[in-house]
Amino acid sequence: MPDHTKDTLDRAMGALVGGALGDALGMPTQLLSPARIAELYGHVEGFIAPFADHPVSKGLPAGAITDDTEQALLLGRILVESGNRFDHTRWVNALLDWEREVKARGSYDLLGPSTKRAIDAINNGVPAEEAGRNGDTNGAAMRIAPVGIMMPLEPLDALVAKVAETCRATHNTSIAIASAAAVAAGVSCGVTGGDWRTASDSAIAAAKRGATLGHWVTGGDIAARIAWAQDIVRGKATKEAIGLITDLVGTGVASQESVPAAFAVLEVAGGDPWQAAVISANLGGDTDTIGAIAAGMAGACTGFLRLPQDRIADLKGIHIAEVSALAADLVAARMSKGCADKTSTGKDAAA
Repeated sequence: MPDHTKDTLDRAMGALVGGALGDALGMPTQLLSPARIAELYGHVEGFIAPFADHPVSKGLPAGAITDDTEQALLLGRILVESGNRFDHTRWVNALLDWEREVKARGSYDLLGPSTKRAIDAINNGVPAEEAGRNGDTNGAAMRIAPVGIMMPLEPLDALVAKVAETCRATHNTSIAIASAAAVAAGVSCGVTGGDWRTASDSAIAAAKRGATLGHWVTGGDIAARIAWAQDIVRGKATKEAIGLITDLVGTGVASQESVPAAFAVLEVAGGDPWQAAVISANLGGDTDTIGAIAAGMAGACTGFLRLPQDRIADLKGIHIAEVSALAADLVAARMSKGCADKTSTGKDAAA
């Protein structure tokens, strides 16, 4: 295997496993306020089990992944199986099967509001292309990393179009597509060999294009909010930055809060995946999704080998060998698209 292919695969794995680290670290703190997190757990710096009466995570072991990682891996498999044209029927059926499995595990409340609404609509006979017309929360952005792995950053229009295609059944709105496009571009830039700053610039450009697609819904412009969120925390100490993110940017499930928050976390962490996960876990709100997005993008920019291997060993509910096989399939699809990733991967990987 050529060195550049090995490096691309390492960064693809970094995106998927980095996202899982952020997801699992934020699992016990999701939906809680920063004050409640501090009261229950102190400052979260490692995997912990949720308290007994946690509203959605009760019963999960420390280090367990949630729907963020599960749906990302599911989307990745459907992308590989679909070939050039995304198979909406296969994707919707996979989501329905996944929902049944989640219910059987007793974790039904882990479904995001837009995905839940769309699945209910599809169950009631609404065509898939119409089911997502009101989906504007962060579910598309949280699981979009495989599109960033599979699609080259250029041409950007093709990447954004693929993002919009995968959003159609559940998140077919301008805000959700812009948010998912930003994250996918950030991941794709990292897989190409770019650093986290270049990835952030690529994300803003992709969000601008994504905002022109899908059903328009009102809300703050995602590209502008990403740039603003990163600007207000730049150069700030971590504690102050966390306060700015929670008080000004917001950490709720709304795309225009949690997705810019994830980019702000990336800024504060200086592109370090584990620090991005730790910062996210202590924010309050949708901590697992913010962590999955921020640490996933950071992981794409650093690669799997630079992730904390001891933390990876403690993850629950994920099989690294299966993730590696999926990453290899997504990278092969990327290469088959004539990807001319021109950034020097070797230099950036060692930076």
